[in-house]
Amino acid sequence: MPCAYVISQMRITDEAVLEEYRAGVQPVLDKFGGEFIVRGGRYETLEGIEAMPRQVVMRFPSYQRALDWYNSPDYQRLKEIRQRGCEGDLYVVEGV
Repeated sequence: MPCAYVISQMRITDEAVLEEYRAGVQPVLDKFGGEFIVRGGRYETLEGIEAMPRQVVMRFPSYQRALDWYNSPDYQRLKEIRQRGCEGDLYVVEGV
């Protein structure tokens, strides 16, 4: 079964608010078998439109588990916090 990746590109607008999100996200991620693959770090745009300054990639055991995580009541609470502390894009992609 293929795994899935949740990919986020964001710009942090309120570091203090985002700290609250960071403090709560790992237990919810663990609950759905997710793990961080990329969480910030150095990057550069090689082609195309300049990416937002923060990149995050999470891997899940399946596409459905990624959707279950995103739609879970636990994550919905955290999503509201994240959206107050940053702006950006979030995608789920089926992978290998």
